[in-house]
This record gives sequence, structure tokens and C-alpha cells, in this order.
Amino acid sequence: MEIQLDTLTTPFSLRHTLSCGQVFRWEKRGDWWWGVVQGEAVKVRQARGKLRFQASSERVDANFIAEYFRLGDDLPRILSRINKDEHIGEAIRAFRGLRIVRQDPWECLISYMCATHANIPAVRNMIFNLSRRFGRKITLDGHALYTFPKPTDLAGANLRGLRRCKLGFRAERILQTSKMIADEMFDLEALRGADYEDAKSRLMSLPGVGQKVADCVLLFSLDVLEAFPVDIWMKRIILKLYLGHFEQSFVEKISGKGSIARKDYEKISSFGRGYFGEYAGYAQEYLFHYGRSQLKGEV
Repeated sequence: MEIQLDTLTTPFSLRHTLSCGQVFRWEKRGDWWWGVVQGEAVKVRQARGKLRFQASSERVDANFIAEYFRLGDDLPRILSRINKDEHIGEAIRAFRGLRIVRQDPWECLISYMCATHANIPAVRNMIFNLSRRFGRKITLDGHALYTFPKPTDLAGANLRGLRRCKLGFRAERILQTSKMIADEMFDLEALRGADYEDAKSRLMSLPGVGQKVADCVLLFSLDVLEAFPVDIWMKRIILKLYLGHFEQSFVEKISGKGSIARKDYEKISSFGRGYFGEYAGYAQEYLFHYGRSQLKGEV
């Protein structure tokens, strides 16, 4: 199956979208990207203005793919709104077509809880271990993949089993959060379209969910496009490119730190949301990918 893309009205880059760091479960094999979306094995590639895809179920149709990759977002308009200066302008030119992916909120939540104080290879390993141990095996073209475990799957696990997935200190927090979701004590979907501050505050009531995890879940799965996640990379990128927007004392205070204090996080994230506006999350992802790929050695 395929989707015809109009590069003027619907610019899209599969490579930039899946390699920019927002998702952890896609793998490039030859010309195809392989992943699991909402319990379905999917492989997709982009060529000659078309997005071709195959899946483990007929449930995965053009609408399914378009929804996941947010092809309905008016990307030219979004990019014009966030194009505030030469830095973001250069990032847009370098990675035009990068889109925020609409992830499953539950999987996104646990994935970014795994990402706390961990690099991307470690996060990928944790998620793979969780999926292989507690998910369901599915196949596509002879390749085995695993669905992400449901809240009830992880809620019914024990700490020993979770720790075998290399979760470390995250195991207990993930177990507690899984039980809250499984017992319907917390409704992730109820946060979709909610006020940013309120939704973020509610997410942070979950065990193991801090500011960055909350912002990532809001941006990458719940359509809150003003969220502006900040990690060590993003802190360095902002200080490199937008130094003049902060007091010298603040810059000196956080420049040498290996972590980000709560108030410092709020200051940087608030700058991003105020400066870039309602689509600050798109600006964040373009700058993040630009900084990690183009500014290596400088940030």
C-alpha cells in the first residue's frame, strides 16, 4: 500500500522523522524502516514522492499511517510560525519534512521513564527487553517483532522480572505507574487537548515522572505542541544558539552542570514556549536534531 505525497503541501521526511530521537523502536533495514505501532508490525519506506508500507494487519491502512506520522499537520504553516531567526531557519532548511510522531501515550510514557538518565542505545535495549518479556510476538515477512506490553501486563509483573529488563532504579517507579494506569486511577487520554500547565502537573503526579518526561509525553503523544522538553543536549543547544536571551549569571550557573535543576528547566522551557509560541515543540525537535547532528563538538 502507498500514500502519494505532495511535497509542497505535505512535506515529509521519513528519515528525519524516525532518526531525530523522538522514537526508540524503529530500525532501518535496507530501504525499509521497521517498527511496531499500536500492536501492529509495520515496515515503511519513502521513494519517488510516495510513502509505501506493509503491515501485519489490514487494520493498518493509509489513514492509520497518516495519523501516526501526523501528515494532517500543516507543516509549511507550522514552520513559518516557528522560523524566528537564522538558527531555527538553518535547522528547518536542513531537516525540512521532519514531523512530530503521534505515539501511543502509554508506550510513550514508559519509554521516556526508561530514558531518565540513560542514553538512546540503553533506552532501546530496555524497551526491547520489556516488549520481548511482557509483550506479544508478531511477524512480518518472516521477521519477529514484539508488541509493547499493556498496562495490565506490567502491573502484574514483579520487580525481579522488571529488573531483568535492565531497568535499574526505574523498575519500581514503572511498576507503580503501571498499576495506577491498569487500575484506572489515571487516564492518559483525558489529558489530550487539555491546558498545558494542568496536563503537565497531572502527569508529574505519577511516580517517576518529572518535567522532561511529562513534556515529552505531552508533545509526542498527546497533541500538546507547545511543550518544550529540555535535556542536557537541549540545554547546551539553547545556550549555544540563544545565549543572549538569558542573564549572564544564569548562564554561568548552569553551563558547567551535568544535570538540570527544576527552576533552571522551567526557565529554559518557558523561554522556548514563549519565544516559539504554540508550535514550540516542533522548534524543539528541529533544534534538537540540528544540534546533535550539525553542532557536534560545539555543544
